[in-house]
Amino acid sequence: MSSIPELVTYDENAERRVLAILIKYPQRVDEVIDKLRPEHFHNADYRKIYETILAQYNQSGRISYTQIYNRLRQEGTVESPGEVLIGLTEAYVAVSELEPSIEILQHKAGIRTLLDAVEQIKTLLITEGDQDLSAVQAKAQEIIFEATQTNTTGEDDAKSLLEVLNKCYINLVERRQGVDNAYGLSVRFPSIDGMTTGFKKKDLIILAARPSMGKTAFALNMVVNVAKRNIPCLIFSLEMDDEQIGDRIVLSEFFPYKERGDFEITSQEYQTKLSDEQFARAQQVFNELYQLPITIIDRRGLTCAEIRAKARKVKAAYPDLGLIVIDYLQLIKPPINSGGRNWTLIVGEIVRELRDLAGELDVPIILLSQLNRSVESRDNKRPMMSDLRDSGNIEEFADSVIFLYRDDYYHPDQAKEQGTEGIVEVIFAKQRKGPTGTVKLRFIREYTRFIDEFTNQVGE
Repeated sequence: MSSIPELVTYDENAERRVLAILIKYPQRVDEVIDKLRPEHFHNADYRKIYETILAQYNQSGRISYTQIYNRLRQEGTVESPGEVLIGLTEAYVAVSELEPSIEILQHKAGIRTLLDAVEQIKTLLITEGDQDLSAVQAKAQEIIFEATQTNTTGEDDAKSLLEVLNKCYINLVERRQGVDNAYGLSVRFPSIDGMTTGFKKKDLIILAARPSMGKTAFALNMVVNVAKRNIPCLIFSLEMDDEQIGDRIVLSEFFPYKERGDFEITSQEYQTKLSDEQFARAQQVFNELYQLPITIIDRRGLTCAEIRAKARKVKAAYPDLGLIVIDYLQLIKPPINSGGRNWTLIVGEIVRELRDLAGELDVPIILLSQLNRSVESRDNKRPMMSDLRDSGNIEEFADSVIFLYRDDYYHPDQAKEQGTEGIVEVIFAKQRKGPTGTVKLRFIREYTRFIDEFTNQVGE
């Protein structure tokens, strides 16, 4: 930081102005106390004076020049406190200068925080530069993200019940008026949105099923539905590569055209060779998808720390990031220092960290998960909480747990007779902010497409 001009990192004139106004106009302290902390003051003497003002205010509810002077003299932490205080009070400072000076101190404190982060990264590179590059990058990203998220505005996190209820009432009014953002994130499956009233920011949603139930397809369908409203989405694919994800998205978008009778491109045809007409239609679908704000990370063997670092990077690029999907839990690599720890505990810790990440980035995270093979040994193969593979604390930390179940997978002949082929039960086994129950969708397997053709479905 020595090579950085001093004017960039602090402004002693602004620090003097704030203190002078507080001493001359002590009734203005309430305007400052929630906006500035002692570390906003770079000058050590001024920082100590501000600490004394805060201590005096907290002790007696008011401040005065005499009390500040006496306390500084008793503590002996400021050399010649009388001269320093006189220097502050002799200069004329208009009260109107208070708010601009506060903003300057907040700005300078933010600059110093970023510069400290740069120094931490330099130290990290010197001391741990021989480690795996991705691990070092993850730590550096964490340092930068924490620095940019630091609350340099001095705002108090504590909120009165009145403040909280005001926000709740505004939400109530907006829901009554039909305001779009009054609910959570709609995934444009009416029965799903009806059960959840939209996925909530900061929530961790577990989407679990046995293989071949369609959980990846369902997650991708939801991502595309969200992205079509110009809401950025992020997909971590720890199993399939980016081209496989892309092909699935394209294929699912062929289905609406087939359903309307416009044209048909089967999965087999898409994977081989299309006719001129089919190719022209496919180009149309590609052109519609090109602009969707979807980011795909398909690196295998990611640790939770690496997922966090990459998600923070995408969040920085897209501040209005609306949804993250991680496919899937059991493929997340445990941390290097996990040693011989119980795998169930490790999984529980990963889930907790991902829920913390949802809160940190202020987005819902859908985490896909496998289920135990014990499902196959039961007559009734509908999933239950106990079927969550390596469950650990999954149920405890998840805000919602959703299972997918297809009866036609286990009883194809019976499903054909009963006309239930392709019907998928979406089982809401847990919702902190909503009902539990089951709704049904239809899965068009050839197109990896879910459709909502059932209405008036009500949870329990």
